[in-house]
Amino acid sequence: MAKIIFVENREEADLPDDSPISEACEQAGVPFACTEGVCGTCVIEVTEGMENLSDFNQAEADFLGELDKERLACQCKIKGGCVKIKF
Repeated sequence: MAKIIFVENREEADLPDDSPISEACEQAGVPFACTEGVCGTCVIEVTEGMENLSDFNQAEADFLGELDKERLACQCKIKGGCVKIKF
């Protein structure tokens, strides 16, 4: 089981390994619009555990440009372990 911790509201969500994070993020208050990686509404900042998320995909590379701390929540899967995010 993997875990996401939302820094702002201290909520936590347990997710199966290799599952999308979008539903847990939306329930915690991350805004979503298109869910296809083109609008950028769901940009999150990963403060810990980036290695526990799936690799950046082309939609993220196109939208974010610099691939460092920000991710698109609609495009990420959690591989396992723990990830802390800000939104």
